[in-house]
Amino acid sequence: MSSKRILVVMIAVLAALTASLSFAADQPAKAKKTAAPKAEKAEAAKKAEAAKEAEKAPRLTIVEPVKDYGTIAKGEKLDWSFLVKNTGDSDLQIIAAKPGCGCTVADFDKVIKPGETGKVTAHVDTAAFAGPIAKTVTLETNDPTTPTSQLTIHAVVKPYVEAFPAGFVRFNLLQGDADTQSVMLYSEEDEPFQVTKVELPIDPTTNEPVKWVKVTYDKVAEADKAPNVGRPGQDQYKVNITVGGPDARVGALAEKVHIFTNSKHQPEYPVSIAGVVRPTLRVEPTMLNFGEVTPSDVAATRMVMLHSNNLKTPESFVVSKAESSVPALVTTSVKPGANKGEYEVTLQIAKDAKPGDVNGSVTIYTNDKINPIITVPMKATIKAATPAAVSSK
Repeated sequence: MSSKRILVVMIAVLAALTASLSFAADQPAKAKKTAAPKAEKAEAAKKAEAAKEAEKAPRLTIVEPVKDYGTIAKGEKLDWSFLVKNTGDSDLQIIAAKPGCGCTVADFDKVIKPGETGKVTAHVDTAAFAGPIAKTVTLETNDPTTPTSQLTIHAVVKPYVEAFPAGFVRFNLLQGDADTQSVMLYSEEDEPFQVTKVELPIDPTTNEPVKWVKVTYDKVAEADKAPNVGRPGQDQYKVNITVGGPDARVGALAEKVHIFTNSKHQPEYPVSIAGVVRPTLRVEPTMLNFGEVTPSDVAATRMVMLHSNNLKTPESFVVSKAESSVPALVTTSVKPGANKGEYEVTLQIAKDAKPGDVNGSVTIYTNDKINPIITVPMKATIKAATPAAVSSK
């Protein structure tokens, strides 16, 4: 074959190869161009489906998100039902109704059908407030556009009856002691002010007024009135509250005295009683257990400490003697402690005590009016002394 023919054949083969490669390279591009409209169509379909679902979603519409009561008397209890409407196309779920400080939610409708109206009832007790207040309830719902919404109660709380210097008294008493504190009651009413009666706290065990609270009240002379409070020319009343005595229980004080007046806006005024009634003395420990001991063990000697809680005159507390219910096994002795109002009662397993169990008590005699006799239980298991311990003696 001539060289010219060979060259022609090679050029033809090269041209065929180039065409084949070009065709192969064009296939992905064409595939991409074909796939792109399909992906766009799928995405558009998804968006359309999401739009349809969104159209079916619940919609929270609050008919009146703010309730304004205007000026009200202190102590008035506010109850208001907010109307909540579902303007969407699926069930509206109220997941939670969270009240702010000073507000409580009495009840709310958990599911509201499309087109229907539910309620969220809020309660505010204004006894602890004065002046402008804004109490809120935060709703959490399944509304995708507004998952949280707020309801608000507005009011201006006016105290028509108030106490000077405060509407509470506080005591720090020893059991058996009594103390008196006073408050001055005044009014902002136009009509002449008058205290009509007083109600004491109720003892839940007897369903009768407690015996450890006593209250008296008197109209205050012009010269003794609290200055710059109440409507000028109005009468003021001094309320004397005495707490304590032999019937007062040890522990925290948390009671209310209810004072009734002729005020048309605020006929009842509560005065809180706070503080504590402390025991007259402390005993440490209140029970003794020697465990297993021999008369010669270090643990055969134990101590009971008595401390007076009288902060003014602790030295007035005296322990006169202590007696063991098993003197043949456990002996006692008494001596003053390092501080005023402290005493040490020492209990000692008797040197000649026979082995066995001890179940007894020590009786401690004091000059305390509330707790003149104190009994401390004690236990022990007395073991025989080992020969080594005996021979060492």
